[in-house]
Amino acid sequence: MNQLRSIDRIDTGPRFSAADAIGLNRMFRGSSTQEMLQSVIRDGLAGEIAVVSSFGAESAVLLHLIAQVDPSVAVLFLETGKHFPETLAYRDTLVSHLGLTNLVNITPDIPELTRKDETGLRWSYDPDGCCEIRKVRPLAKALAAFDASFTGRKAFQSQTRASLPRFEIDSSDAQGRLKINPLIDWTAEDIDAWFAAHDLPRHPLVEQGFPSIGCSPCTHKVDAGEDPRSGRWKGWDKTECGIHTPLTDDGELPPGYEPFL
Repeated sequence: MNQLRSIDRIDTGPRFSAADAIGLNRMFRGSSTQEMLQSVIRDGLAGEIAVVSSFGAESAVLLHLIAQVDPSVAVLFLETGKHFPETLAYRDTLVSHLGLTNLVNITPDIPELTRKDETGLRWSYDPDGCCEIRKVRPLAKALAAFDASFTGRKAFQSQTRASLPRFEIDSSDAQGRLKINPLIDWTAEDIDAWFAAHDLPRHPLVEQGFPSIGCSPCTHKVDAGEDPRSGRWKGWDKTECGIHTPLTDDGELPPGYEPFL
């Protein structure tokens, strides 16, 4: 029997496995964020990679770190149609300031938006549904072209993010896409120090009491001492838009994973 030529083989397996994520966490244990980013981006350890950015209150830090390694890394921005005008202006300011060359603005599917949110008020009675059509579905479609993505999540932001590892498998993706959290161990003080040291522009809404900034209808000011993300979807039992989900249904890490902190 003739051997099957390699050209005839089609790899339909997942891009990465939980074991791969665990191995990467161990590989970079003790490494700085900068060292990790240089290896992952320059050596292609995660394949085709993009950074998902909200251009929110702290986004400049991760974008600056990535731009120092490779300013051509794709930056995916969800243009939901509900952003503060200040956020759109800040996006353009940061892209120019950091020399980013591959901004990708992702928009909702217009026919779906017309069918499911004709009035534009779905956020007021079904915020999960609004996020689904304006964020979750468009991003999933865009990420199909990539093997991995960087996020700006940090442990101090909320209880649901406190134990995340640096590397994890995207639980919403059946193809085993890798999700990387470079800043997971950074503190609020670290973030502020990086802004100051590199003279990075701030989001104009931060000084007005918005430490976490999303779409304008669902983002509120936060009082001193409150969770930085407590102003998101205030009054709803909702802490995430749906882009980021726990590694397991109960929020615990699967066997073999270790929190980075």
